[in-house]
Amino acid sequence: MKPLLPITAILALCGSSAAFAANLNIPMAFEYIALDGKEVETSLFNHKSELELDNGTHKIAIRYNDLVEDDFSDSETNIKSSPFIITLNVDGDYEYHLKPADGDFVKHPNKFAKSPQVVITRKDNGSVNYQVKQTNIAEESFVSRLFSGNSATDVDVEAAVATGAAVGVASSAPTAPVSKASPAVAATAVTAAAANKTVTTADDAAKAEQMLQYWWLHADEKTRKEFMSWAIKQL
Repeated sequence: MKPLLPITAILALCGSSAAFAANLNIPMAFEYIALDGKEVETSLFNHKSELELDNGTHKIAIRYNDLVEDDFSDSETNIKSSPFIITLNVDGDYEYHLKPADGDFVKHPNKFAKSPQVVITRKDNGSVNYQVKQTNIAEESFVSRLFSGNSATDVDVEAAVATGAAVGVASSAPTAPVSKASPAVAATAVTAAAANKTVTTADDAAKAEQMLQYWWLHADEKTRKEFMSWAIKQL
């Protein structure tokens, strides 16, 4: 009966080591979009700051998304970057942290959003094997789409596709992206749809108004003026 104790201990150790996972942490000014071909579910009211990662190579789509004080008014402006793809090789139960390359916070938001430069470090100060690739995936503004007739770009879906390609020694195969748009994308899409069809019910009208309010609060001064000019012509 004596050998059972060592065997049980070994099995318990193996089971616990299999449960080990690394973590990648991001600041509030950044948001996860996709991981290894699957969208990461987030919302305006629920910031996801940490991802759990198994050993292997992972592709993670992240973007800069922050509200910053406007230089010419008391209002805040929403500044977003195109997604950038992090290819991270995880080889242990480590805690990783992402931050802007020039410090702990973004010093020049508009400039930073054009080409986000970030670094990833380990809590234990060990070396990190990663790469950063910029993309040109971007959602066109509501007003621009009204003038151009283009359809809305689903940034979440395109980012999921970009992270789904096989990489190095990736530990998992790509999976089909979930077709769930982020709140910002959904807001823009519903607003554009409302502008192109007649609102027929009170519920539709309430939703359209809500989306318009959302868009207005997150638009810059120039875009607001363009929208007002367009709206007056529709009267």
